[in-house]
Amino acid sequence: MPSAAGTTTNLPAGLTDSPPATPHVEVSFPRPHVLLVRLNRPERLNAVPRPLHAALERLWDWYDAQPALRCAVLTGAGKAFCAGADLREWDGLNNAASRGSGVGGGLEGGSATGSKTVKAQITQDGTGEQGVAVRSRTATQDANSSGNGATGHRDSLPRGGFGGLSNRGGKKPVIAAVNGACLGGGFEMVLNCDLVVASRAAAVFGLPEVGVGVVAVQGALPRLARSLGSRQRALEVALAGRSYDAARMREWGLVNEIVEGDSAAVVEAALRWAERIVANSPDAVIVSREGIKLGCEGVNPEVATDILIKGWYARIEGAENMVEGVRSFVEKRKPVWKDTQAANKISSVKLCGYQWDDMQELFSSYYFVINGIAAIADIEAIWRTRMSSELALARVWELKGRRSPLVSVPV
Repeated sequence: MPSAAGTTTNLPAGLTDSPPATPHVEVSFPRPHVLLVRLNRPERLNAVPRPLHAALERLWDWYDAQPALRCAVLTGAGKAFCAGADLREWDGLNNAASRGSGVGGGLEGGSATGSKTVKAQITQDGTGEQGVAVRSRTATQDANSSGNGATGHRDSLPRGGFGGLSNRGGKKPVIAAVNGACLGGGFEMVLNCDLVVASRAAAVFGLPEVGVGVVAVQGALPRLARSLGSRQRALEVALAGRSYDAARMREWGLVNEIVEGDSAAVVEAALRWAERIVANSPDAVIVSREGIKLGCEGVNPEVATDILIKGWYARIEGAENMVEGVRSFVEKRKPVWKDTQAANKISSVKLCGYQWDDMQELFSSYYFVINGIAAIADIEAIWRTRMSSELALARVWELKGRRSPLVSVPV
């Protein structure tokens, strides 16, 4: 039986501190500068219980804050990647509170009505039918979103979403090594990963929430169209509740590589991708990823370029890794990179003397300041209305009365 306390192995030199304790998770460092996170509840198909979301978010925050770590790989133990939320846990909470009919999602467990587990079945064309879910949100829960007991299920998840990852901005790449069932919340996490490697025989993807009357609200829906290449594909996945194999996800653009073999082969393939990434300048990787992310989030290309140059590039230009990269090219040798420093210093911003670290919930991945000056009341109003970053950007421009690009300070 896997340890519920979680484990950490092969702790490398160069870390500023040890990784936070993360139950039901194996943390290891199989390659230089690479973090491997393995969900370790194989008996429950790696379904994620509620307390684990915040613990995983702390682990991802720790990863981003470690200069010596440059890439992470996420996978699951046993035959599943992640079957979503722990449905039995949610059922017990709902029954104990005697209110609503909320269910958590995933391949593992029963429903709030006590129905039996429904396994995913893949047909020859790569699709199938299954009945699992991430969560429900009843009217009673909306009125009592305290985050305690069976109410407030949505609010019990951290700002980063399911597993602290499905709605996370972050600074550094995360590669999904999909070794098996990847459904509900598991699929939501994968949709927000930077690269995806999947088993040809075992990987199963899907958002089956609609089949039991719930919605995948932890970040998947806004990302589906951009990840799958079209609105119609996104709607098929979200509305039909079907499951898909790795070949279909590769055809639709979500999967970077399909792997023959077992879970170990999938993880090994993901580690090869990680090695390719960490062979490059860690500062350049962070900034390049941010540029892609800005575009994917719908920021106007001209504005995104301005944000990237003034908010990111200016902080690594002339830093030792850039100097080393150019020098090694001229000297025709491999570069020797330093652990990232310049990019990691970008963590928060003071607006007119106020520290606004918690504004990450609004802006997702970056803060905005116009020439270092901002009207705090206006910014706070935008924050409290939870406007999207693009709408917030437009509103700040309107308040300033000009279309000046903003200085970005990513978090």
